[in-house]
Amino acid sequence: MGSIVKYFFLSDGWEVGRVWEFGGLWDQASWRRLPQIERLNLGIKERGQTLWFYIDEEAVLMVEVIPSVALSAADPTIGQVVLKRLITAEQVIGVLGSAEGVIT
Repeated sequence: MGSIVKYFFLSDGWEVGRVWEFGGLWDQASWRRLPQIERLNLGIKERGQTLWFYIDEEAVLMVEVIPSVALSAADPTIGQVVLKRLITAEQVIGVLGSAEGVIT
Protein backbone atom coordinates (compact mmCIF):
# COMPACT_ATOMS: atom_id res chain seq x y z
CA MET A 1 0.00 0.00 0.00
CA GLY A 2 1.32 3.48 -0.91
CA SER A 3 1.65 6.53 1.29
CA ILE A 4 -1.39 8.56 2.17
CA VAL A 5 -0.80 12.14 1.15
CA LYS A 6 -2.67 14.96 2.87
CA TYR A 7 -3.32 18.52 1.84
CA PHE A 8 -4.20 21.97 3.13
CA PHE A 9 -4.76 25.50 1.87
CA LEU A 10 -2.89 28.37 3.53
CA SER A 11 -3.58 32.11 3.19
CA ASP A 12 -1.04 34.25 1.42
CA GLY A 13 1.23 35.84 4.05
CA TRP A 14 1.18 32.82 6.38
CA GLU A 15 3.79 30.07 6.64
CA VAL A 16 4.25 26.69 8.29
CA GLY A 17 5.66 26.77 11.82
CA ARG A 18 5.87 23.68 14.02
CA VAL A 19 4.77 20.29 12.75
CA TRP A 20 3.30 17.37 14.69
CA GLU A 21 3.50 13.69 13.86
CA PHE A 22 1.88 10.77 15.69
CA GLY A 23 4.52 10.82 18.45
CA GLY A 24 4.28 14.56 19.13
CA LEU A 25 6.25 17.48 17.75
CA TRP A 26 8.34 16.61 14.69
CA ASP A 27 11.81 15.66 15.94
CA GLN A 28 14.28 16.41 13.19
CA ALA A 29 17.04 14.48 14.99
CA SER A 30 14.94 11.29 15.16
CA TRP A 31 13.62 11.56 11.61
CA ARG A 32 16.98 12.83 10.32
CA ARG A 33 15.15 15.23 8.02
CA LEU A 34 12.57 17.97 7.89
CA PRO A 35 8.95 16.99 7.28
CA GLN A 36 7.98 16.90 3.61
CA ILE A 37 5.62 19.82 3.12
CA GLU A 38 5.52 21.53 -0.24
CA ARG A 39 3.60 24.50 -1.60
CA LEU A 40 2.39 23.75 -5.10
CA ASN A 41 1.84 26.32 -7.82
CA LEU A 42 -1.92 26.19 -7.33
CA GLY A 43 -4.18 28.40 -5.30
CA ILE A 44 -7.72 29.60 -4.90
CA LYS A 45 -9.43 32.93 -4.34
CA GLU A 46 -11.87 33.02 -1.45
CA ARG A 47 -13.47 36.18 -0.01
CA GLY A 48 -10.73 38.38 -1.50
CA GLN A 49 -7.90 36.23 -0.15
CA THR A 50 -5.44 34.01 -1.97
CA LEU A 51 -5.02 30.56 -0.42
CA TRP A 52 -2.12 28.42 -1.63
CA PHE A 53 -2.30 24.65 -1.95
CA TYR A 54 0.14 22.57 0.12
CA ILE A 55 0.86 18.85 0.07
CA ASP A 56 2.36 16.96 3.00
CA GLU A 57 3.48 13.46 3.81
CA GLU A 58 1.55 10.75 5.62
CA ALA A 59 3.46 11.16 8.91
CA VAL A 60 2.31 14.78 9.36
CA LEU A 61 -0.65 14.96 11.72
CA MET A 62 -0.99 18.73 12.32
CA VAL A 63 0.78 21.90 11.31
CA GLU A 64 1.03 25.23 13.06
CA VAL A 65 0.77 28.23 10.77
CA ILE A 66 2.26 31.59 11.65
CA PRO A 67 2.11 34.96 9.94
CA SER A 68 5.08 35.91 7.79
CA VAL A 69 7.39 38.60 9.11
CA ALA A 70 5.74 41.22 6.85
CA LEU A 71 2.25 40.28 8.01
CA SER A 72 3.32 40.26 11.68
CA ALA A 73 4.81 43.75 11.33
CA ALA A 74 1.61 45.04 9.72
CA ASP A 75 -0.63 43.63 12.48
CA PRO A 76 1.22 42.64 15.68
CA THR A 77 -2.01 41.25 17.23
CA ILE A 78 -1.96 38.26 14.85
CA GLY A 79 -0.77 35.14 16.67
CA GLN A 80 -0.64 31.57 15.47
CA VAL A 81 -3.10 28.94 14.37
CA VAL A 82 -2.92 25.16 14.49
CA LEU A 83 -4.49 23.38 11.55
CA LYS A 84 -5.78 20.17 13.07
CA ARG A 85 -7.69 18.98 10.04
CA LEU A 86 -5.68 18.18 6.96
CA ILE A 87 -7.84 17.26 3.98
CA THR A 88 -7.99 14.37 1.53
CA ALA A 89 -7.72 14.46 -2.27
CA GLU A 90 -11.49 14.14 -2.57
CA GLN A 91 -11.98 17.15 -0.30
CA VAL A 92 -9.45 19.15 -2.36
CA ILE A 93 -11.53 18.52 -5.48
CA GLY A 94 -14.59 19.85 -3.65
CA VAL A 95 -12.74 22.98 -2.51
CA LEU A 96 -11.40 23.64 -6.01
CA GLY A 97 -14.85 23.13 -7.49
CA SER A 98 -16.53 25.59 -5.15
CA ALA A 99 -13.77 28.24 -5.11
CA GLU A 100 -14.46 31.75 -6.38
CA GLY A 101 -11.39 31.40 -8.59
CA VAL A 102 -8.47 29.06 -9.19
CA ILE A 103 -4.89 30.31 -9.60
CA THR A 104 -2.34 28.28 -11.57
